[in-house]
Amino acid sequence: MGFPYQCRNGFDAMELRIDMKRVLPFALLVACSAPAFGQTVDSEGAKQLSDNLAHYFGNKLFDIGFVKVSVDGGAYKLAFDFKPLVELAGKQDGMKLDFTPYALSTKPRGDGSWDVSGNLAPEGSVELKGPQGPQSLKMSVKGGRFIGVYDPELAAFASGSSSLDGMSMTSQDAMQRTEVSTGAGSATVSAVKGANGGVDFSMAQTIADFNETVVADNPTNGQKLLLTFKSPTLSVDAKGKGLRTKPLLDLLAFAVSNEDEAKVKANQAELKSRLLSALPLWERIDGAYSFKDFMIGSPVGNFSAANASVVFGTDGIARNGTINYGIKATGFSMPQNLVPAWSVALLPTDIDLNFGGANIDLDTMARKAIEAFDLNKSPALSPAFGDELKAGFLANGPKVVIGRSTVRNGSVEVALEGDMTFPAGDKPDANLTVDVAGYDKIVASLQEAAKTDPQASQAFTGALAIKGFAKTLPDGRVEWVINAKHDGSVTVNGAMLKGPDPVVEDNSDSAAPEEGAAPGENMNPGEGNSGAGVEPQP
Repeated sequence: MGFPYQCRNGFDAMELRIDMKRVLPFALLVACSAPAFGQTVDSEGAKQLSDNLAHYFGNKLFDIGFVKVSVDGGAYKLAFDFKPLVELAGKQDGMKLDFTPYALSTKPRGDGSWDVSGNLAPEGSVELKGPQGPQSLKMSVKGGRFIGVYDPELAAFASGSSSLDGMSMTSQDAMQRTEVSTGAGSATVSAVKGANGGVDFSMAQTIADFNETVVADNPTNGQKLLLTFKSPTLSVDAKGKGLRTKPLLDLLAFAVSNEDEAKVKANQAELKSRLLSALPLWERIDGAYSFKDFMIGSPVGNFSAANASVVFGTDGIARNGTINYGIKATGFSMPQNLVPAWSVALLPTDIDLNFGGANIDLDTMARKAIEAFDLNKSPALSPAFGDELKAGFLANGPKVVIGRSTVRNGSVEVALEGDMTFPAGDKPDANLTVDVAGYDKIVASLQEAAKTDPQASQAFTGALAIKGFAKTLPDGRVEWVINAKHDGSVTVNGAMLKGPDPVVEDNSDSAAPEEGAAPGENMNPGEGNSGAGVEPQP
C-alpha cells in the first residue's frame, strides 16, 4: 500500500515516500544485515543498527524523527513516529496523513541470526489530490503479530510466522471505490541457501472470510458497476529458487548513496556492475491463489465455483525463460440468462486453462541494455536500440504456448493445446490441436434444440460441417489439428482449408507505361516525372 508524493521542504521524494511496503517490513531486514555473534544489547549496538538502516534508507528519516532505535530490555526497539510525516504532509496541497505509532523488536542470537517480532502493520489513512481528483486509503489490522528469525547470511528470514484477527482496507479515487475485509489469518515463511546462489524460499498463507466490493463510477457517462468477490477461505502458496537478496540490497544502498543526479551519472559504471550482479533476480518463482466456494456478484448475476485458483510461475532474467499461468475452477456455474435456453445443458462445470510462453530471452536483452545505456546522454539509450532488442528477442524463437486446457460438462470435454512462433518477424506460425469427447452428444443436443430455435439450427449445421474436417481417435474422441502459417495458409488435419496469401511484388521501378499512356504516367512519385495524382500500377 502507499501513495508516493513529493515534498518541497528540502527532502527528496525518494526518501519520504509514504510506502509501508518499503519502509516497515524491510526495516528490520536491513537493520539486521550484520551477523549478531555474541553481540551485547547496548547503546553502541543501537547506533550500529541505526547506521545500518541509514545505509539503505538515508539519514533524513532519522533527522526528522521518523525512525528511532533504542535499547528496550534485552532487545532493540525500532520505533516509527509518523508525526513528522504528518506535519510535512500538512504542508502539501490537499495531503492528509494519519498513522498510529509502530514498533518492531529485534534481539541478537548466538548463532549470528536475529530474533524478530512486532505487529504486522500500523493502522492509518492517507488522503491526497491525484491527477483525476481526491484519492484516499484507509487500513486497519486487528491482532496482527509477526515472529521470526532473520539470517544475515541469507539476507532473508530463515523462518517466520504471522497471524491476524482481521483486516479491513478501503481505497477510493474519482472513478472507483474498493472495500476489502477478511477474518482471521495466518502465514509462515522459510528460506535456505540456494544451490546455485541466492535464496530458496517458501511462503504459505490462509485467510478466512475474504470479501471485496468494487464500485466503479464513471462521472462522464453516469455508468456504475458493482462487483463483489467472496470466499470463506483464501489460501496463498509461493515458492522460489535463487532469489538474489544480497545484490538487490546492494542496489538499494547504491540508490540511497547516489541520490543526486550528477552523482549517479558519475558512478554509472558501479550501477551497471550492481545491476549485472543482481541478475537473474531469481531462478524460478511459482505460486497460487486458491479460493473455496468462490462467488463473484455482478449486474448480470452471480458466478461461482466450489474451488477456484489462479496459478503462476516465471523464470528470472534467463536466456531461455518460461512463464506460465493457469485458471482452474470446479463446480463452476454462471447466470443462465446470459446464454440461449437450449445451451444451458452444455455450460461447463469444470475449467482448466493453461497458457504462457517459452524460449524467452530476457537475459540477452537485459545485459545489452545495461551495457548500452549512458546516463550522460539524452535519451540514455539510442532510439534505434529498441528495434535492435526486438530483433534479437525474436531471433531466439520466443513461443506463445497454450498448455493442455479443458472445459468439461459431464461426459463432454473440449480440450485444446498449441503454440505460436514468429519465424517471419511479426507474422506468426500457429499450431492448435482441438479434441472433443462426447461430440455426438453436442450434435444431438443441437439437433433437438434446432426444432424450435433458429439459432440452434444454425449451430447444428455448423457442428455437422466442422465434424467433416475431424479425425476420429482410437478412444472415440474427435480431433482437429489446425496449422496456420505466416504466409496465410491454413490446413486442418493436413487438408488445405486456405492457400497462401497472394504475393504482392513491387514492380513499380521496372513497369512500362500502359499502352496509350502519356510519358511519366504509372511512375512512382519522385522518379522521373512526378506522376502526381496517378495510382502506381502493379
